Amino acid sequence: MTTRSGDILGKPEWCFNRSVYKSAGYSEDDLERPIIGIANSWNDLVPGHTNLRQVAEHVRKGIHMAGGTVAEFGVIAACDGTAQGHAGMHFILPSRDLIANDIEVMVEAHRLDGIVLLGSCDKIVPGMLIAAARLRIPAILLPGGPMLGGVEFDGRKSDLTTLSEGLGMLKSGRIDAATYGDLEESCGPTCGSCAFYGTANTMCCMAEAMGMSLPGAALVPGVYNDRFRLGEATGQAIVALVRQQVTADKIITFSALENAIRVLMATGGSTNAVLHLSAIAAELDISGAQMMEAYDRLSASTPQVAKVNPASKYDMEDFYKAGGVPRVMQAILPLLHRDCLTVSGASVEENLAGYRYKYPANPDVINTMERPFGNQKGLAILRGNLAPQTAVTKPAAIDPAMHVFRGTARVFDSEEAAEAAILDGRIQAGDVVVIRYEGPKGGPGMREMFKAMKYIYGMGLAKKTALITDGRFSGTNNGCFVGHISPEAADGGPLAAVCDGDRISIDIPKGLLQLHVPDEEIAARLAEWRRPPPRFTRGYLGIYSRLASSAADGAVLRAPA
Repeated sequence: MTTRSGDILGKPEWCFNRSVYKSAGYSEDDLERPIIGIANSWNDLVPGHTNLRQVAEHVRKGIHMAGGTVAEFGVIAACDGTAQGHAGMHFILPSRDLIANDIEVMVEAHRLDGIVLLGSCDKIVPGMLIAAARLRIPAILLPGGPMLGGVEFDGRKSDLTTLSEGLGMLKSGRIDAATYGDLEESCGPTCGSCAFYGTANTMCCMAEAMGMSLPGAALVPGVYNDRFRLGEATGQAIVALVRQQVTADKIITFSALENAIRVLMATGGSTNAVLHLSAIAAELDISGAQMMEAYDRLSASTPQVAKVNPASKYDMEDFYKAGGVPRVMQAILPLLHRDCLTVSGASVEENLAGYRYKYPANPDVINTMERPFGNQKGLAILRGNLAPQTAVTKPAAIDPAMHVFRGTARVFDSEEAAEAAILDGRIQAGDVVVIRYEGPKGGPGMREMFKAMKYIYGMGLAKKTALITDGRFSGTNNGCFVGHISPEAADGGPLAAVCDGDRISIDIPKGLLQLHVPDEEIAARLAEWRRPPPRFTRGYLGIYSRLASSAADGAVLRAPA
């Protein structure tokens, strides 16, 4: 079998390279096998990644069992949770592109034959999938698994985001300081990606739905021993893919991306998946416009068959035990491209036919197409004079009574200014909180308005106000919200023209986001508008703010034409 690594390890011409490997401890036998990289984002800082050192040991075991040689290396992974609400969040979305670039450099510089991608959290998983699509070598993504839920609070098991909701309750006198202190100790009891259906777990589910993870790999909790067995199976599977030369671009096709979108809509996943799936598609020369059309088309015809936190009280462990991604895909099988190839070596239909569920079905978490939780769009693409290129919202996490909302604009030019106003009690029922200059270029880095939405919830305003932004949201946010408004304010989009007191309407059924100001008035305001100076001019963020594309195109880095 001809391999990429073999091209630079043959004797005698490449003995220098062989000596480099032997200096690192590799044997003669090691260099005769396919060399499989493990891109491991383990670190001590991110709870979704603290178990990946152990998971990697089982992947290594599987690779060796199947006749491969392991080449493990580290990958950065920053925590969205720790970065929320301060300057660190500027770096989170841009880290996605660094991760993709770093993996590309390591794989190509060393001519690795295949790659196992170990990551669990928000930007790490999409960054790894972007790398897989770009490299077009055999690749498998293996998450570390979600966290277990914490102590019951406010009618459901708590999670790390419960603290942000609790802060609003503390500020408004609904709970006391002792209760809040106890919550800090008990809302995140184990390692793993956060226990709700946020961006991290959504993207792990998307990887499985598009065939880039083994069946069932997305949702086995991080502390379950099945996670280790998945590691061993993943190690064996990647060697098989290398021997069969099944590369990632044969798996991540447009049909596979459509399968992922179907699962996204059927489960009410994070709005950030729109951004990330579009970025992955861009590596395969699939345009943002093609993806937006697919989101629109598939959302309209995909019933919501799963309902989990933040749309219900059930968390990721409950979702896993109810059958996870396989049961969701089985439920919507008539809507899927069943012949898509997956990293197991089998098709989607073959995987589902042979899948063994370890726990009984739970129709309170996953139901059928005949008895869905709703037929409204799981995610919705909005357009209008405030979002000429598109905006994104999540009807599955919004009370149906709020699917049409009209209110008065309260305008803020940063996340921090809006959060201070919310906690100070300056936001009232009927307001539309407008947070701008938080897009890919303007932020830079398109920060999540996570805390702002949680504070609104904690202040008792979640069903009385709305929030719109050119930034993003966490997958755990609920209330009435619209993000990814494109073009962004920093690019002179209409959001830059909004003034305090303007009337704004959100109409999800009609797909509209409208500023109720005459077109000529909007044009006049924009004619007088001046781009604010960049917040960062040095370092990586200085580069990112110049090169990031619109959110409608995935906020990917693009060299100027």
